[in-house]
Amino acid sequence: MNMKLIFDRGQTGRRGSSLPAMDVPAKTAVPERFCRKTPAELPEVSEQDVIRHYTLLSRKNMGVDTNFYPLGSCTMKYNPKLNERAAELPGFTDLHPLLPQLRLGGALTQGALEVIYETQRLLCELLGFADCTMQPLAGAHGELTGVMLIAAYHKARGDQARKVMLIPDAAHGTNPASAMVSGFTTQTIATDAAGNVDIADLKKHLGPDTAGLMLTCPNTLGLFDPQVEEICRLVHAAGGLNYCDGANQNAVMGRVGPGLLGFDVMHVNLHKSFSTPHGGGGPGAGPVMVGECLVPYLPVSRVEKRDDGTYTLRYNCRDSIGYIAPFYGNFGIILRAYAYMLTLGREGLKRVGENAVLNANYLRVKLAPYFAQKVDRPCMHECVLSATPQAKKGVHALDLAKALIDRGFHPPTMYFPLIVPEALMIEPTETESRETLDEFINALIEIVKLAETDPEAVLACPLTTPVRRLDETQAARHPDLASV
Repeated sequence: MNMKLIFDRGQTGRRGSSLPAMDVPAKTAVPERFCRKTPAELPEVSEQDVIRHYTLLSRKNMGVDTNFYPLGSCTMKYNPKLNERAAELPGFTDLHPLLPQLRLGGALTQGALEVIYETQRLLCELLGFADCTMQPLAGAHGELTGVMLIAAYHKARGDQARKVMLIPDAAHGTNPASAMVSGFTTQTIATDAAGNVDIADLKKHLGPDTAGLMLTCPNTLGLFDPQVEEICRLVHAAGGLNYCDGANQNAVMGRVGPGLLGFDVMHVNLHKSFSTPHGGGGPGAGPVMVGECLVPYLPVSRVEKRDDGTYTLRYNCRDSIGYIAPFYGNFGIILRAYAYMLTLGREGLKRVGENAVLNANYLRVKLAPYFAQKVDRPCMHECVLSATPQAKKGVHALDLAKALIDRGFHPPTMYFPLIVPEALMIEPTETESRETLDEFINALIEIVKLAETDPEAVLACPLTTPVRRLDETQAARHPDLASV
């Protein structure tokens, strides 16, 4: 039952509810100028028709609870329902962030403040940093916060000439935007033939105007750069600071502490690596961890533990960059991450990374004979394949992705990173079984072989969806939301 059909099923006088007649005068608080002059053109249908309509619509959605969702660089993994239950506890959900911290009901908020404080402590220990803020509401917001901290550091030192942020071409696409919003200009550092930062190119760009380097680690090729410590040393020697884009930490949790490698600041995505469903654009959380040199500049307010064991929020931080979010971040996301870390412990988090890397390399090796690879070496959390062999026959990465939909799989990320032509970025995560991976591999191989013998059959996909092929550029610019 699509949207058009439910309109067709409407019958005058049919209702989905039965309410008693009002025994008081009707009154609306909406000003008259905002009220409709004519009734809305909505179908008059029964409750059953409405329920069937929305239930059928929900079944057309793909998510980690229904389908394999290998969206590269997004870590769309299954999240344990235990952590959902923790976030639903009434003692947390019934709180309001303006409740008192200590007196007059402060006991109600002490548990929430303790969760924030302990999550900060666990993240700092896990990642090798001195302090943390939980306030950023997304990964890109965490990036912005981190780069603002770097700007505050240079400003406090009177080093106003440092206006250039260096960004490798294998970084996440939001890095340049975060740097420019913070007042920096950007320069791109090339990737070498092995998929690492080109050290020679980095040295050419380092100078008295260098504010820092934003390094995605592991990078968007799915690779961990073995030169990380040397890279950080070179940037420090030039007077800059090192920022780690930690959105891909799912591969190295418990194995690598970026703060111990030479990074001064980093963000992580709790909604990627630490157990929050984030399909559909949210919610998110991008905590930022810092080394000692950046602690004075952290945003306010800051959760602190008093000598008597109680928790409070401190606002009088002279060098702080100020407020970057209302209240104290997306608290429900922090709760899920806290439960996740307590459940797994350090050894469990290590196994998460190990299994994520194992799954990604299993896909890479099995699919390598059918695709091109920019770099032929073991990957980390995701593998990046190139559909250039298929593109020569007129079947592109987009076409392969559409054909996967018909076979019950959400497509991987396409055409990113930009340095890989016809890119398919596939991230299986640690939560998928070998049987599921084999089903995906076999489906993709079947599509590739079909592209060889009958490319038009691939170009016609998807065939099983309510809406077929769209002009995706026009669909984004001029969406038709009424006919779906």
